[in-house]
Amino acid sequence: MSEKNAFYTKLKTQLEDTTSFPAEYMYKFIVPSDENQFEEVQEIFNNTGAVIKTKKSKTGKYNSLSVVLQIASASKVIEYYKKAEKIKGIISL
Repeated sequence: MSEKNAFYTKLKTQLEDTTSFPAEYMYKFIVPSDENQFEEVQEIFNNTGAVIKTKKSKTGKYNSLSVVLQIASASKVIEYYKKAEKIKGIISL
């Protein structure tokens, strides 16, 4: 099993043990501000009812994104993480 698959399997188990779905879930990402990564994150959560808050770093090189979304299951949480990991330079917290 790859490292990523093991991480997502563990995350799913932890979410199922600690969260009663449906529930609000907060994603936190850091993206470089030099390209269109912010727009790519917005596109992932477009038309989902997500509330996205942003904050620029002191140097302006990065944007911090907090995305709050009503999620139906642990599998859905992971589905969004997998979509986001395809964005160049993104860091998931």
